[in-house]
Amino acid sequence: MNLLRGLAVLILFQGIGEGISHITGIPVPGPVIGMVLLFLALQFSHTETPAWLGRTGHVLIRWLSLMFLPACTGLFFLPDISSSQWLPIAGAIVLATLLTLLLSALLMQKLMPAEGHRP
Repeated sequence: MNLLRGLAVLILFQGIGEGISHITGIPVPGPVIGMVLLFLALQFSHTETPAWLGRTGHVLIRWLSLMFLPACTGLFFLPDISSSQWLPIAGAIVLATLLTLLLSALLMQKLMPAEGHRP
């Protein structure tokens, strides 16, 4: 039941974001706007994040890789595009992976306390 409540909240914020994106015409996807609004709502509420919402997020993150399968399998159905563009596609994948690793490492280094300064 709590998982459904968490999904309902996430879908509600996504819907609000979609509405804002559609009404204003800004070139930002609705789900991104919805997640920013959810983040702001959680930051400005003077309570902790509800445990049920956190559990819903963990369940979704656990299955996140499955959400990328439709996009990846779509490449197999576009042989004329992917066969002529395999080098740029492979380059983009490698570059994006390296950039993600680099930025994640820099962010971890910035956010984690120094070795000698742990509380």
